[in-house]
Amino acid sequence: MISLRGLSKRYGDRTAVDDLSLELRPGTVTGFLGPNGAGKSTTMRMILGLDRPTAGVALVGGLPYHEIRDPLRTVGALLDARAVHPGRSGRAHLLALARSNGIARSRVEEVLETVGMAGAAGRRAGALSLGMSQRLGIAAALLGDPEVLMFDEPVNGLDPDGVRWIRHLMRSLADEGRTVFVSSHLMSEMQLTADHLVVIGRGRLIMDAPLAEVIARSSLTAVVVRSPHAGDLSVRLSAAGITVERRGENELVATGTGLEQVGDLAHEAGIRLHELSAREASLEQAYEELTAGSVEYGAPRARV
Repeated sequence: MISLRGLSKRYGDRTAVDDLSLELRPGTVTGFLGPNGAGKSTTMRMILGLDRPTAGVALVGGLPYHEIRDPLRTVGALLDARAVHPGRSGRAHLLALARSNGIARSRVEEVLETVGMAGAAGRRAGALSLGMSQRLGIAAALLGDPEVLMFDEPVNGLDPDGVRWIRHLMRSLADEGRTVFVSSHLMSEMQLTADHLVVIGRGRLIMDAPLAEVIARSSLTAVVVRSPHAGDLSVRLSAAGITVERRGENELVATGTGLEQVGDLAHEAGIRLHELSAREASLEQAYEELTAGSVEYGAPRARV
């Protein structure tokens, strides 16, 4: 488990991470989302002891990273796929990590097979494509068979088959009871992969909730109802504190509620329904609403 308690990082007068407190639990893929400059990479670096917090603490299994006795067996991380000596082969890079951490040589071959690099392990790291460098970085993260795994933009450079592979890999790692923490800007992949989401902006926590709850809170998530008594139903829903928009004579769109509540209210009022369906926002839409006020480096609007 990863625990962040009041974690902050300042660079001069700029606050990169601001009083961040989280609990990232085993058996879960937690997606870490936020605009560019939000503080995601800085947070991950502080967890790994690469940056020193200005305030607060980051714990892995109850300990700061520098106090973990066998760090590679406890935490596996991919933060920068190119952080490998360019003259070493992929296999030599992994062997150096294994030897320095008391890991058997056979484990190197296992992870090379797992990431699909067994046939390319003899190539120099500097000659690998970005996608293959990502696979090598993931192999290094898996090397110690750790309980906690952290990935920063792991699908960069991967082809569609590679993207599907890492999606299934992260899900399988969580299913084994491991803590999986992954940062990404690909909302469609996060919607398919993550169980839980942490969203930050300008270094501050915006949302810490299950994926389904993040989407359900979007104003674009709604219940569509058709009824010959739409007017009467609109009155009942409004009285229950539900926002209702009339669409034509027989159709309503209700927000701030779910199918069950609308169906129950209609049943209690004896109102016949011809349609009761959910219109769910995408994660991308929900994310854009959450971070609308936190985009620090947004692109200018295109002129038409």
